[in-house]
Amino acid sequence: MMNHATSACPESLYAPRLAQILRTQALTPMEKLFEIKLQNGQELGHRPGQFVEVSIFGIGEAPISVSSSPTKRGSFELAVRAMGNVTQALHRLNPGAVVGIRGPFGKGFPVEEIKGKDILFVAGGIGLVPLRSLIHYVLDRRKDYGRVIVLFGAKRPAEQLFLDELSQWRTHKEMEYLETVDRPDENWKGHVGVITTLFPKISLDPKRTVAVIVGPPVMYRFAILEAKVKGIPDDQIIVSLERRMKCGVGKCGHCQINHLYVCQEGPVFRYSEIKAMKEAIG
Repeated sequence: MMNHATSACPESLYAPRLAQILRTQALTPMEKLFEIKLQNGQELGHRPGQFVEVSIFGIGEAPISVSSSPTKRGSFELAVRAMGNVTQALHRLNPGAVVGIRGPFGKGFPVEEIKGKDILFVAGGIGLVPLRSLIHYVLDRRKDYGRVIVLFGAKRPAEQLFLDELSQWRTHKEMEYLETVDRPDENWKGHVGVITTLFPKISLDPKRTVAVIVGPPVMYRFAILEAKVKGIPDDQIIVSLERRMKCGVGKCGHCQINHLYVCQEGPVFRYSEIKAMKEAIG
């Protein structure tokens, strides 16, 4: 079993720490990357797969995945889709603006338990945001892990995130990278199809492979099935259920699935832990 404890310091559970936006970068028309630094000089102290609550004072707060690795020191990164009042207000902020940060919260990816394993990353759309933290962590500690295979699918080329990094991954000597889009444009020269059409293109040793799958709800059922077809055991399939989270501390019940509170006992789960819950996987 993975550790369920949050690494948030006690004072950051309920009271936001002040943080300054250092840099912003448009990723797509809907998503923007924010580099943020805590004003007290502390490190965020997160694990890959955890999230923070971001406060826009006078408007509210929203749970957002940390998209940078804890190996990045001095600041952290959030990739944010503008979907509600808080995230739209965040998109309007410029470098120098101050926000509030609570957390980090939740259970991250089991970076220690998967040491020595081959890792198959499966990212659908914005699912690349939390997976990016773990991908960077593994690449920064490359000798601790086996093969690194990344499958990334997006609806359209214009919806691909982190274009500069994807360009590097295509020729990266320390990883195998495959990508696809559902709906190509006139300039797309790559694979066309849903992300599951990439699975036949890879070979792996299922006994030593951990599959880490993050994406929209509709993707999980089919991507997990493809991982199982490859022979990967249920307890070596890891997913992140970052849906419906609100307060981050298990008080509001917004993220509850049966007896589980995703913000506390997740968002990272082994498939073996949740496969009996129809509500967990779309």
